[in-house]
Amino acid sequence: MFPVITVRGRTIPEVWEKSIIEVWEKGVIIDTEYGEKSKDCVMIMIVEKPLKEPRIHRAGLVIGKLEDLELYVKEVIDGIRDYLVKLGKISYTYHERLFSYSLNSTVVDQINYIVEKLSKAPFSRRAQAITWKPWVDTLSNDPPCLQRIYCRIYNDRLIMQTMWRSRDAFKAAFMNMYALTLLQKKIAERISAKIGKKIEVGEYIDISNSYHIYESDWKRVEKFLEVIKSRPWSSRVWTTDQYLKYVKLASSTKYLQSNVR
Repeated sequence: MFPVITVRGRTIPEVWEKSIIEVWEKGVIIDTEYGEKSKDCVMIMIVEKPLKEPRIHRAGLVIGKLEDLELYVKEVIDGIRDYLVKLGKISYTYHERLFSYSLNSTVVDQINYIVEKLSKAPFSRRAQAITWKPWVDTLSNDPPCLQRIYCRIYNDRLIMQTMWRSRDAFKAAFMNMYALTLLQKKIAERISAKIGKKIEVGEYIDISNSYHIYESDWKRVEKFLEVIKSRPWSSRVWTTDQYLKYVKLASSTKYLQSNVR
């Protein structure tokens, strides 16, 4: 049978690390459309306290520069790359699809819809946002991985579920989870302000139809698993403040290096 795996924990780095171990040990090897194999499974991740520190897994920052996580958050939450969609440079951003989903002349702010719906009916089963545009994405070589966000309030806590058709477990999932839980926080704050009652951030539930590690990353993952065995938890994670401190230090160092004569 194709493996369906569930991992649960209190924080994002704890759950993400568990998910890498699980897909590595229990995933099946399957072909991809990119000419390489992958280890793959269906993955369900449950983060009980998504805002609890530490929120950063240092191994989750595997692509590009240290500050790329903050840039990714701004892309998802603030839409700093939406202009590239308008210019036709890229086919989508998550912010563009969630905050200004368009068809012809109709534009829908789906996040605002979630806020309005749950402010009026916190028990509603209709508070969701989608990204998929069949008339665009079936023709794209890079369609959205995130497909749907579903929110509900239970016991004055905003529960968020995200559904992904495909997920690079090692190089993308952590950053996705980090950014989406900040969106969860933003939605909870907007609802709180609207109804005059504190809505806390509840569980974050993350479901991937294909949660995979590409063959080209297998050696890196093997090293990552060795690090887990050899280094204490405290050396594998950062609090948000620690991360921002290192980002500031890295930026200052680059500035000094670029201005040395």
